[in-house]
Amino acid sequence: MRVLAAMSGGVDSAVAAARAVEAGHDVVGVHLALSRMPGTLRTGSRGCCTIEDSNDAWRACDKLGIPFYVWDFSERFKADVVDDFVAEYAAGRTPNPCMRCNERIKFAALLEKALALGFDAVCTGHYAKVVRDAAGNPELHRAADWAKDQSYVLGVLTREQLEHCLFPLADTPSKAEVRAEAERRGLSVAKKPDSHDICFISDGDTRGWLADKIEMAPGDILDEAGQKVGEHDGANAFTVGQRRGLRLGRPAPDGKPRFVLEVRPKDNTVVVGPEQLLAVDEIRGIRISWAGVPLAEAASGEEFVCAAQVRAHGDALSARARVVLAGGAQGAESDEGAESDEGADDGELVVTLDEPLRGVAPGQTIVLYQGTRVLGQATIDAARSLSRPAL
Repeated sequence: MRVLAAMSGGVDSAVAAARAVEAGHDVVGVHLALSRMPGTLRTGSRGCCTIEDSNDAWRACDKLGIPFYVWDFSERFKADVVDDFVAEYAAGRTPNPCMRCNERIKFAALLEKALALGFDAVCTGHYAKVVRDAAGNPELHRAADWAKDQSYVLGVLTREQLEHCLFPLADTPSKAEVRAEAERRGLSVAKKPDSHDICFISDGDTRGWLADKIEMAPGDILDEAGQKVGEHDGANAFTVGQRRGLRLGRPAPDGKPRFVLEVRPKDNTVVVGPEQLLAVDEIRGIRISWAGVPLAEAASGEEFVCAAQVRAHGDALSARARVVLAGGAQGAESDEGAESDEGADDGELVVTLDEPLRGVAPGQTIVLYQGTRVLGQATIDAARSLSRPAL
């Protein structure tokens, strides 16, 4: 195949490209320039996509003997990831920019351009696996190394995108083996630390970064009974489950810490309360998409058994789910004119957890599994406890 290898500048993408070359594919390396903001281009940035990363990607391609290009996707990255991040926080939600980047940049804009140029697949260093079902349809599955598994952040991929994805690290038992392989191959990134934090917030100070993008106004912090217990400098900088930085003037009656239970941007208030009130067992999601052919139950609106995960490194909890379309109809195909089974639709995903989960925030992503298979995902719109009234 003609393969476009997305080279982040890290060890995973370098080894993935090396394996694609070794498999006999015609491989070309490309590094994405995602931002022109000085904070992400300076030496020592803690995220990815820095100048150092571009140089490391070039050195890896040179060592592998494959062509190397840099593609400027900065304008689209700003519009689809950075601006979306700001808009979500402004609306009182907690977004996941890595999900948006995978969805709109690495497996939408990049794949679209790759196919237009005649490539058959995009290769990345993600730890995940594409498996074919009995009918030959692609399915997304967890990687062999569950500790490094990245199927959660790839849950936004559609069936059409999975047709053109190549994940050479899928069956690798550990990250240590990837580093050892990189060293054997003479790749300079063998011992390079993993990137962390949000790539466009280089110092990790999300609150400080948002202060320059969102108009913040002082407001009240309320307890679960509606009594004022403190003040804040801007509700948009808070997220559900947050404990630190609340600066409450009145301690809780039981002396225990309080957590953010709700962010209300419309009246600029933040609601706090005891940790047990964070527990929810019903999650409702919008902007649903399916990672392959959806289950028959999902298409018909029937309830199906699954596991639900709401954080990249969180546990997948046993649950039941069903799809309700706008207007009350159920199922992924019950409305005339509904979008295809592989794209996002206008319905609502209702997930009932067998055991309560704490700290679920609107704006996060819920990904559904059956065994190792990723079924699909939705953006969390609301979460509540079925055993107690809303705040």
